[in-house]
Amino acid sequence: MRKWTVLVLAAAFAAPATALAQFRQPVLSPDGRLAVELSLDKGEAAYRATFNGRPILDRSRLGFRFSNAAPLDSGFRVAASQSLDHDESWSQPWGERRQMRDKYHGLILTLAAPDGRQLGVELRVFDDGFGFRYTLPGKPDDQLIVRDEETEFHFAQNYRTWSIPAYREKYSEYEYSRSSLSALQTAQTPLTLEGDGVALAVHEAALVDYSSMNLRMPEENSRMLKADLSPWPNGDRARVHGGQKTPWRVVIVANDAARLADSTIVLNLNEPNRLGDVSWVHPGKYIGIFWAMHTGLLTWEPGERLGATTERTRHYIDWAAAHGIKGVLVEGWNKGWEVPQWWVNGHSRFIFDEAQPAFDMRAISAYARSKGIDLIGHHETGAQVQDYLRQLGPALAYYDRYDVRSIKLGYVGTKLDSIYWPDSQYAVENLQKVVEAAARHHISVFPHEPVKDTGLRRTWPNLLSREGARGQEYNGGSPDTGNAPDHTTILPFTRLLSGPLDYTPGVFHFDYRATRPNNRVPSTLANQLALYVILYSPVQMAVDLPERYDEYPDAFRFIQDVPTDWETSRTLQGRIGEYVMTARQDRSSADWYLGAITNEAARTLSVPLDFLAAGKRYEAQIYADGPGADWRTAPDSVAISRRIVTATDMLELRLAPGGGQAIRFKAL
Repeated sequence: MRKWTVLVLAAAFAAPATALAQFRQPVLSPDGRLAVELSLDKGEAAYRATFNGRPILDRSRLGFRFSNAAPLDSGFRVAASQSLDHDESWSQPWGERRQMRDKYHGLILTLAAPDGRQLGVELRVFDDGFGFRYTLPGKPDDQLIVRDEETEFHFAQNYRTWSIPAYREKYSEYEYSRSSLSALQTAQTPLTLEGDGVALAVHEAALVDYSSMNLRMPEENSRMLKADLSPWPNGDRARVHGGQKTPWRVVIVANDAARLADSTIVLNLNEPNRLGDVSWVHPGKYIGIFWAMHTGLLTWEPGERLGATTERTRHYIDWAAAHGIKGVLVEGWNKGWEVPQWWVNGHSRFIFDEAQPAFDMRAISAYARSKGIDLIGHHETGAQVQDYLRQLGPALAYYDRYDVRSIKLGYVGTKLDSIYWPDSQYAVENLQKVVEAAARHHISVFPHEPVKDTGLRRTWPNLLSREGARGQEYNGGSPDTGNAPDHTTILPFTRLLSGPLDYTPGVFHFDYRATRPNNRVPSTLANQLALYVILYSPVQMAVDLPERYDEYPDAFRFIQDVPTDWETSRTLQGRIGEYVMTARQDRSSADWYLGAITNEAARTLSVPLDFLAAGKRYEAQIYADGPGADWRTAPDSVAISRRIVTATDMLELRLAPGGGQAIRFKAL
């Protein structure tokens, strides 16, 4: 690890009377292309930004209003200013790349209000964007209620945006809409914008004890969005204390969408690993008793079609062991699924340390160990957070007893405990309790219906992945017929900017007319293989039924081979909503993998192989769309071929409608 930080005292004053009433300080990124200026003008704090010499954000105000204190948004003077230069290299224990570079220039301002209170503003400017956060006034014993965080994002142009709305019933499980910036009303973050030679995204980092930041347009048909904190039921926006630091407000900046997708700023703005040795955290692939329920073949609830039986789980364990898949997920193993309409808030009562009668946890645990298979636990809370927290200690002890080292969490429901938004401060703080409690048991978690990701996996590496998007399950059982073919070509530039996505790829069977006449998976088989490279997650599910994979053993070979832990990753090409191409190098070998997918339009992409090691030969194992492949008429047509390549070669990838291509470059 290499680390250096330089703090330069730019201005310090002992009393407000001598402090600066006017202030303007630009901070440049290390490469000099991004400039962010913090200013104080007539007592108002603001910032603006340029990229490659062109404005991207005009004057945007900073500040707070409180319910139990005077506002902090005007009358400021600069009491102190410190410049920062920082350069550190650090390693991820697992991730899309091993080596990370945390290099930025920064500025810390202490703003003094007329009544003597002080508001801190810290800015860090990286080559791939900038982040700023506040330090709230007062002492730790001082309780503050935020009525409004006045942070603004006043964009220089009416950019195109890709967004999902805030404050809707399904929270983050919506398809992304493309519109002009001025057409937005509310948006969740990450919000992605593009146009005029720049790609941008607004998000946040290190959200641990505060409300999630959504975005709202305060005036119709404008270019300005402001922070809109997810409220408590009584309207409080955040309940905080003096001296508390807010999450970072982040603007990711790049020349184009492909570079945007490779940003590391969100991780760099989080605190280092607090868990120490995390060798007990294991990335990997898994299968599960899951897809048959979503497609209507089996059920979670007890009855003739119950999925989670001892016999069926043994079969899945046997199949996983025979095919080199390390984990098996079992949903519906515990008591509580028999409650009618458990997904309606207030009607669920799951028990997390008792198996339902058809499932023998003791026998299954012993059998999995004998086969070298990891059981993946499942805790569906039905959005009943307090009920889950009351049972959390016994639930984790139960998994300790049966050697379950990771848990898929579920928070299905419109609001938590019937009244709290699923991205509220209540949700944030209670998920954090679960993550920390699980870590004490050396258990990893990957929540579905979660609070959005803000890079906390750096600090808590047992927080492996999250859903937080319309995943594959919508294709199998959603009444609205599922996702559009372009959905997965949008996710790398939107949702995945926040962190890993447990999308559950790997469908090989596309026709569900017997049980789901209106549903199908809008992709080809080769597209499904490519998703293992495109949609990063350290835990990747092979979602389809084992018997479906048995029908295509040659194609399934790619899922067996593809890693989930990477040495480095590069987004090679991409246009949001049209296509994306990603290459990743295996962390434990010299092999590379490439995935490319398209929307409903067929296209041909050319790719230089200059990401491969110079002077080495590779066997390209190519899984392409086959003759006549089309997501509507021939989704399972796949062509598998091999050829020898080097870094000086170029490949031409032909992608069918809804298609894709997956390639393993095996080092020779």
